[in-house]
Amino acid sequence: MDSTNTREKRRAAPAKSALAELRAKPKRKRDRAAKQRALILAATKLFAHRGYEATTTREVAACAGCAEGLIHRYFKGKAGLLLALTQSRVSQEVEDLGERLAPTLEEEFLQLVDWEVERMWEDRDFLRVILPRAFLDPAQARLLKRVGASRHANIVECLKHFKRCQSLSAEEIEGLAELINVLGFVYGFMHPLVLRRDRGRASKTAATLAEIVVRGI
Repeated sequence: MDSTNTREKRRAAPAKSALAELRAKPKRKRDRAAKQRALILAATKLFAHRGYEATTTREVAACAGCAEGLIHRYFKGKAGLLLALTQSRVSQEVEDLGERLAPTLEEEFLQLVDWEVERMWEDRDFLRVILPRAFLDPAQARLLKRVGASRHANIVECLKHFKRCQSLSAEEIEGLAELINVLGFVYGFMHPLVLRRDRGRASKTAATLAEIVVRGI
């Protein structure tokens, strides 16, 4: 009797082990995603305040509460972490951009300018890291170029939803999208952060310029 029970336990052991492994996989995936997010957030903070070159992977790992080896496992090093940081930010921006449309083209244009100004301010740490690196790292520059083209295309698609755009040429719609990007960068990042001008005043100026453009559409 005892030997029979022993054989049954031995047969059941591999099945239990396999079941436990299957249950553990989703948790490991969640843990991996959480650690990747923590490393990206830590890198954004440290790269912005200490500089990309001055920040070590050990410091990023310590700030994230992770082992340093995970940076090499997940991102193949610091340069890969920077690329992942960029891709992470862009994915969120595209998702945010497609969330809503205003009732009219005029309102949508004003809304997009306001969104772009706020986004540039919220991403100031990210931009402080990424813009200087784009001059030095061809891979980062190529990624930023693709990102810019993708975001521009998404804004164009937002504008094309409105019947008023049927009376505009493709070049005019492209120009409106480009103007949204320029107003966002100048008044959401350059004026308040680089030129140290009042942020509220900068946002108001962007809105005023957008309203002037809207009256001419």
